[in-house]
Amino acid sequence: MVSRELGSDAFPAILDQIRAGALEVEDLTESDYMRIAELLRKYADLRVGFVDAAVLAVVERLREPKLATLDHRHFSVMRPRHVEALELLPG
Repeated sequence: MVSRELGSDAFPAILDQIRAGALEVEDLTESDYMRIAELLRKYADLRVGFVDAAVLAVVERLREPKLATLDHRHFSVMRPRHVEALELLPG
């Protein structure tokens, strides 16, 4: 999706930023996996996948009100536990 929306150089650039320490990759916890299963069941009609459910589970755990995503279709419908709705970036 990143390559399709931003070009073929975008994802390698993100990986470079992770390697340089500019971005941090958050590991999933046991409770995240439980929440992911709940989300996959709850949003089955939207065909939400594992990655989107995992992102929402981590955002909830970290109590982050903002999410940078190109997938506004799913994340504008999915409702986190900690806020009424996520602020999706870019807006």
